[in-house]
Amino acid sequence: MTSYFANPGTPSNDGSNATSPTTGAANVAPRSSALSHRLTTVLSASYADSDIRDALETLDIRGTRNTPETRRQLRLDVQKEVINCNGEIVQDFGKVAEQLKRIGTVIVSLQQTCEEMRKHITLAKQETGPVLDEASTLMEQKKEAETKQRLLDAFTEHFIIPDEDIVALTSSAEPVDDRFFTVLSRVKQVHHDCEVLLGGENQRLGLGIMEQSSKHLNAAYQKLYKWIQKEFKSLNLEDPQINSSIRRALRVLAERPSLFHSCLDFFAEAREYILSDAFHYALTDAASAGAERNVKPIEFSAHDPLRYVGDMLAWVHSAAVSEREALEALFVAEGDELARGIQAGFSSEPWSRIDGEEVAFDGQKALNDLVNRDLSAVSRSLRQRVELVIQGHEDAVTVYKVANLLSFYETTFSKLVGPDSTLVEVITSLMKYTFGHFETLMQDQINMNSSDPSSSTPPADLSVPQFFTDALEILTSLMKAYDASFRDEGKSYSDQQENAFTPVLRSALDPFLDLARSSAKELHDPKSSTIYETNILLAVRSTLSPFPFASATHMGSVSTALSNLRMELLDIQRKFLLETSGLQDLLTALEPFSQQPQKNQDSSSTKQTPPNLAEIADLPAFQPDALSATSQQLDDFLPSALVDATDNLKGVRSPSLVKSVTEEAVEAFCRDFEFVEGMIIGADEARGTKVDLNRIERDSDVVSSVRGSVLGGGGGGGGGGDEGGEEGEGGGGKHSLRALFPRTVGEIRVLLS
Repeated sequence: MTSYFANPGTPSNDGSNATSPTTGAANVAPRSSALSHRLTTVLSASYADSDIRDALETLDIRGTRNTPETRRQLRLDVQKEVINCNGEIVQDFGKVAEQLKRIGTVIVSLQQTCEEMRKHITLAKQETGPVLDEASTLMEQKKEAETKQRLLDAFTEHFIIPDEDIVALTSSAEPVDDRFFTVLSRVKQVHHDCEVLLGGENQRLGLGIMEQSSKHLNAAYQKLYKWIQKEFKSLNLEDPQINSSIRRALRVLAERPSLFHSCLDFFAEAREYILSDAFHYALTDAASAGAERNVKPIEFSAHDPLRYVGDMLAWVHSAAVSEREALEALFVAEGDELARGIQAGFSSEPWSRIDGEEVAFDGQKALNDLVNRDLSAVSRSLRQRVELVIQGHEDAVTVYKVANLLSFYETTFSKLVGPDSTLVEVITSLMKYTFGHFETLMQDQINMNSSDPSSSTPPADLSVPQFFTDALEILTSLMKAYDASFRDEGKSYSDQQENAFTPVLRSALDPFLDLARSSAKELHDPKSSTIYETNILLAVRSTLSPFPFASATHMGSVSTALSNLRMELLDIQRKFLLETSGLQDLLTALEPFSQQPQKNQDSSSTKQTPPNLAEIADLPAFQPDALSATSQQLDDFLPSALVDATDNLKGVRSPSLVKSVTEEAVEAFCRDFEFVEGMIIGADEARGTKVDLNRIERDSDVVSSVRGSVLGGGGGGGGGGDEGGEEGEGGGGKHSLRALFPRTVGEIRVLLS
């Protein structure tokens, strides 16, 4: 701003070229330089500078007009204003100085007052210090007294049982109700918490309270034990809503294992007597036992062992189910609580442990044991009566049905009360006894049949003997009974690890089969003996085949024996065909010319023609008369060969077996005939003898018809064949074996088909 007021020797701000008086007009060049410098300065100034902008705004606010006069007075005016402002500031600072003097005076006064107050406080503190210390001590003593009072109240409330609660807990005159159990729970808690007192310095208090609480607990458990025994005497297990207080009392009494087991023993004895009495009433007087009037006592069916034993077992099963359901609601429903109670009881009664080890309580096992003990008297009575009724019965089928019934109930009771229970052991022993009696009856029957002469003599028609037929009928009844019992249990035969029917077969089939087959020795004819044994085994097979459980064990041996007998029947039938047709003589004569016996000759085997086949014609059986007779016998045999062969085995009781054996025998006969035919042709060729078969066929109408059906009616040969067929013509007097025995194997197969 001072640039607007130039010195006398400097250019003015308005840009004029005025000069100072000392320079003159001669100083034109310096003045021009100063002016240029000023102009350059003005033009280079940035009007965007904040200071310039603020100065211009101030001038604008003052309303200053840009005139020469204003520009000349502007600096003076500004300096004047600055001086006035400074004067006002000095006056204001004078006032502030006066105020600060007054404040200093007040501060000095305050310091003096505070110093006096500090002195008074120090004196007061010195006077009140002992009083405050005494008050603090009294407050602490008060807090300790209040804490001890609260501890005493809590101790009294927790560890001291009121007299009225002790009376309710131990007095037998007081009932066992919710109050009893509440007080008992509190006393047990007190007894348990005494362990905390024993851990302190003064143990006399804890020992005294523990001794007193133990005394109260023992008295309470004795009261509870007697009360449960009293309730057991009048307890009705048939009531579906058993008193919940008894279940609660048993759960609590389980904490004393000795009292708990003693109570269970008392209960088992009482229930054993009740169930035994109920079983006796059901046997002898059903009406007085609370049943309906139309229900007869079980003893009324004693004449029928199956029904009698079944009714007794059904009653025992019903009683066991009812007993188990009732006891399950009484004991097992609280099984976890009982287990925890008995586990806790081991600490109070360490002598209850077995070999020093704690035995976990198994609710299901305890339930099975209790039901088993309740039914022990019933089991003994059941054993006596079943043994008595079985011992006096002689029907083997009924006895076996009883054994099957016992087996069914053995499985049922094993699931109900466990496989190790006394009831299951009784049923198992009865089953063994019954089956032993069944085996005895079978053995008696065998002994009786063995001593009967009629049983050892086969029937005249070689049919199955009557005693064996009766035995098979009994066996069929036994298998039906076993199959029915198996189906009733819902099992399948594939589930069996061992065939349970095998012992029955060994008792009811094997001895009778051995006796029947041994009677075949009375037949001296091998064919009759074979047919007789075949009929016996066929009857066995037809009896066993409908029942898989029986055929699984015995059908293999029966089938093997039948296969052997079938081979014997096949040999018999083959011999019959050979002997009846006369071919056997030819086969016997040709045995030296075969490499193996003719009976083993197979058409598929390779025949090696001996070099001396020409000698066959010299054999007696191949002489013209003998060979012609054999050929005639063969012709007589062929029309009725199949009928005669079937009649030869008419004693066999299986037409299908007779048919199959006969067909195989015919096939073997054809192979034998093919062998003979080949040997005859070979002998003729070895001897150089030829025969005209056409002429032979014309001489026999039967042969011609057969030949026509087999060969299509024709065989060629031309003229001159008759001369070749005459004996001694072209053959040196040799006879043709083929002419004497003209049948072919094709014709034989057709006639025997």
